[in-house]
Order: sequence, then C-alpha cells, then structure tokens
Amino acid sequence: MAYLLECLDKPDSGALRQATRPAHLAYVQGASGILAAGPLLAEDEETMIGSFFILDLPNRAAVTAFNAEDPYTQAGLFGSVRITPFRWLIGSGPGPA
Repeated sequence: MAYLLECLDKPDSGALRQATRPAHLAYVQGASGILAAGPLLAEDEETMIGSFFILDLPNRAAVTAFNAEDPYTQAGLFGSVRITPFRWLIGSGPGPA
C-alpha cells in the first residue's frame, strides 16, 4: 500500500534541521519502500519547512515505524506529522491497486 507521510517542522527550527540533515539523509538513503521524497519548501522556494514521502509499505504501522527511526523525528524537529493512505492512479509509481 502507498502512503503519504507529511512532516512539518516546528517554527524556527532551521538550525536543528541543518544539524540533523546528514544523519537524516543517511537514514533515508538506506531505507526501503521510498517511492519519492524531498523537503517541503516555504513560499520563497528555498527554505526547508518539512519533509514529504511517498512510501510503499505494508501498513500504517510500518510507516509509523519508518518515521520513528528518522533522525529528524528523534531530534524533535517535527511539529506535526500526517500519514495518509494513497492509491496510486497516474504516474510512474507502483500502479493502481
């Protein structure tokens, strides 16, 4: 099943994001199940304000576990996290379910 994982940073947490970024990138580069991922950006289209993933994982518990192991989560970067099941319909993903 595909899931959207949207994580929004706490206000004024840019320094924490930058300090934790190398560990976060190492974690996600070694993780399985990521179909797409990247930082969410502010209106200036440069400032990182969160993280967004499309994950192909078996269930919500697996998404929760993936997020719990993220160094960003462990550092307390995120002010909110939303997990939403997603049915891929168009584009180059795993295909319709």
